Amino acid sequence: MKRFTALLLLALFSVGTLTACNTVKGAGQDVQKAGGKLEEAADNTGGTGRD
Repeated sequence: MKRFTALLLLALFSVGTLTACNTVKGAGQDVQKAGGKLEEAADNTGGTGRD
């Protein structure tokens, strides 16, 4: 039963991921946007870093 549940969750996650990014280019753009937001958040912390 645990194996079935794990496979079901994996299948649902995979379908969601594949429908969110229809192409490899789209997936790359999504990752790039997420990285940009993460970098902005890190810059806004006020810690030491790049000038």
